[in-house]
Amino acid sequence: MTNLKSIIMLLLGVMLIWPAPALADQELIVSAAASLTNAMKEAAGQFEATHPGTKILCNFASSGSLLQQMAHGAPVDVFAAADQKTMNQAQEKGLIVPASRKNFVSNSLVLIKPLDSPLALGGLQDLAKPEVKRVAVGNPATVPAGRYTKEALVKAGLWDQLSPKFIMAESVRQVLDYVGRGEVDTGFVYSTDAAIARGKVKVMQTVEGHAPILYPLAITAATGKKVLAQSFVDFILSPAAQEIFKKYGFGPA
Repeated sequence: MTNLKSIIMLLLGVMLIWPAPALADQELIVSAAASLTNAMKEAAGQFEATHPGTKILCNFASSGSLLQQMAHGAPVDVFAAADQKTMNQAQEKGLIVPASRKNFVSNSLVLIKPLDSPLALGGLQDLAKPEVKRVAVGNPATVPAGRYTKEALVKAGLWDQLSPKFIMAESVRQVLDYVGRGEVDTGFVYSTDAAIARGKVKVMQTVEGHAPILYPLAITAATGKKVLAQSFVDFILSPAAQEIFKKYGFGPA
């Protein structure tokens, strides 16, 4: 009887210790473009609500910075980028599962100014005017919004001419902050970013002359949670999640 009690006590002790790793297995790390912050947080919360015991850990930054993190071994289960180039690079480096790659939302690029600014522009050419002194732009090397901006300005023959005015930012949300605080005259962000800062910025115009802005997401090659990651990807593509992204101004892919 004493041995039986000892065995039971030992088993109870193991059961008390064991659940911790089991819960950790239900954590999913999602690295997503900064412009997705608000919508992805809400979508992640809804996924958690319908998958008890699951925790979505979101990591937001510029797509290029997230790619660099993954390339240096940062743990990531699902990657959502703001452009095709970054996801292409992730695929070329063997960082994602190519078959899992899907486009899930679209966006548009806009030129904004501080809400109380009297500045009036009739078109991108007016950015060359002397009254426009500082223009916030995402760093094209790592920020997709910056690449779309550069593409549009190069097409308009303005990139080199305007470059002395550029204030480079490390994410599209940093551009939004610069404009919202009145630290620059204008800036290029996504329409979804401008929408969440209506009380601080005003859209001057929608910018054309760049590739379509399509956001891809994919399961990472290094994840040990492919089943859970696939469930999350499937959810993001579902009508329920798409309604969340639509609420924040994203369009269909």
